[in-house]
Amino acid sequence: MDDGTISLIILGVAVVLFVWNRLPVDVVAVLVAIALWATGVLGFTDVLAGFGDPVVIFIATLFVVSEGVDSTGVTAWAGQTIVRYAGTTRTRLLIAVTALCAVLSALITLNGAVAALLPLVVMLAIRIGQPPSRMLMPLTFAGSAGSLLMLTGTPVNIIVSEAASDAGAGPFPFFSFAIVGVPLVIGTIAISVLLGPKLLPATRPAHPAVDLAVHARTLDVHYDLQDGFYRLRVRELSPLLGLVVGDVDLTPYPGVAIVGAQDGQGRNRMDAAIDVGDVLVVIGPSEQVSRLTADTFLSVSMAPTPVDGLLTRESGVVEAVIPPRSGLVGETVFPGMHRGRDLVIIAVQRMGKDRGNRHTQLAEGDAILVHGPWETLEELNRDRDILLVDSPELVRRQAVPWGPKASIAVGILAAMVVLLATGAVPPAMAGVLAATAMVLTKVVSPYQAYRAISWQIVVLIGALIPLSGAIQSSGGADRIADLIVDAVGPGRPYLLLLALFLLTAALGQMVSNTATVLIVAPIAVAAAEGTGTSVKPVLMLIAVAGAASLLTPISTPANMMIMSPAGYRFGDYWKLGLVVMAWWLLMAIIIVPLVWRF
Repeated sequence: MDDGTISLIILGVAVVLFVWNRLPVDVVAVLVAIALWATGVLGFTDVLAGFGDPVVIFIATLFVVSEGVDSTGVTAWAGQTIVRYAGTTRTRLLIAVTALCAVLSALITLNGAVAALLPLVVMLAIRIGQPPSRMLMPLTFAGSAGSLLMLTGTPVNIIVSEAASDAGAGPFPFFSFAIVGVPLVIGTIAISVLLGPKLLPATRPAHPAVDLAVHARTLDVHYDLQDGFYRLRVRELSPLLGLVVGDVDLTPYPGVAIVGAQDGQGRNRMDAAIDVGDVLVVIGPSEQVSRLTADTFLSVSMAPTPVDGLLTRESGVVEAVIPPRSGLVGETVFPGMHRGRDLVIIAVQRMGKDRGNRHTQLAEGDAILVHGPWETLEELNRDRDILLVDSPELVRRQAVPWGPKASIAVGILAAMVVLLATGAVPPAMAGVLAATAMVLTKVVSPYQAYRAISWQIVVLIGALIPLSGAIQSSGGADRIADLIVDAVGPGRPYLLLLALFLLTAALGQMVSNTATVLIVAPIAVAAAEGTGTSVKPVLMLIAVAGAASLLTPISTPANMMIMSPAGYRFGDYWKLGLVVMAWWLLMAIIIVPLVWRF
């Protein structure tokens, strides 16, 4: 049995395993690579070469760039802007995000656009009460159409342009793809809006995301955060020195009460004589507290913070629960109490009821609200004495739009777009430079960068690239293509376009569209020359068909990116994908011959 037959058999088995959906897709991809080596189709080095492919490197760097944009609050800002102008209806939001994805795909490729918009769309879907599965597939499909808006939208466009130039017909102009791309984008969005609810599953992921954009208001509903408190520091000339808190006469200040007292180390001073540097936690009307502060020579170290002001670029608030066997069990706390480094307890709750300004001896299951700098709050993730309800990092990136380093992140993203659009450096190098810049400018930490990369997608693509090469080098794809070309015969250009579209689209569902077009392009040129058809319409159709990787999650990395967040299964893609692909085929058959004559 020759290598071409073996590679096609391995491809067929891979398809069956993908459809079977009992094994993780990345495991199937690794098994494919092992099978290529075990059968002798490829050598050991060739089987592993896919993991060093520039496409894999580029995809990995896009995740890092996306993390930088999302973690600095740019995504939250974009979400708020979209909601402000598009409202909260599904149709208007879907049109807005899919159109945005189409434009971004033309600028930073489909994978980059989907990686950047994925967290935003999930958040918006949750906010309007829609399952993310109803919005993520239209997002990716619109992005696939948007990749045909300009030459640099996808490597496929560059491949067919170079193929046309090599065939003597000249390259395609930069924006010539938009002649086909614009109708594809409009039709894809329209189909998603009209037929999406019927063709898309209403599934939810196993671990759904939480919308934390209105986190402060949510906490305000469950805790009594309206009155607030003052932290007043005792100075050297204060007449309160030497008094016990219970002996302080507050009758001249109606409504004012001392909730608690602490020394400079945060220890409770309610039953001790007041000393210089102690802090009194006071509640009451602002004008009366101001009088008390002036009369007793106190200084304000912390004033009441409005609910909407609890979350800023510098500081935030998190909810924590006291777990069993915590070292905090039995400790007495009160609102306004300073604890740890830069942290202040602002509310305590027991059995779902707010404790108000009373002193509370903590017990298992109590909930506390803690306010402080984001960096300090993030350190609480490693504190075994408390359990955080929500990650401070997630709260910050969703609830604080346009964070401190958002401008830097956007600048790096813009620079990467320029490099990709001008072709000054290879795409993978543009991605590496952008990802490195994100780390060097401390937009993301090295740990964040590694954590942001979807290693499942990296393994999947890296392990399947050798299969693409094996199908091409062994002649397996040529056998199928030759059969189709022989069946078409001369003098039938429309039938040739239909056959090449079906061939390219079929291969593109299991093999990367870049590899598919590399395989089909020379065959298409030979078929055009053999049937007396002009090369350019044939190659433009190949570009459209190459982008029509819509029926399976493994056809593009972007399709894989949305699989887990949306809760899709392998067989969920073809229903909407088939309708969208039919529209693409219709537009290609009608528009391409009108612009590029046979």
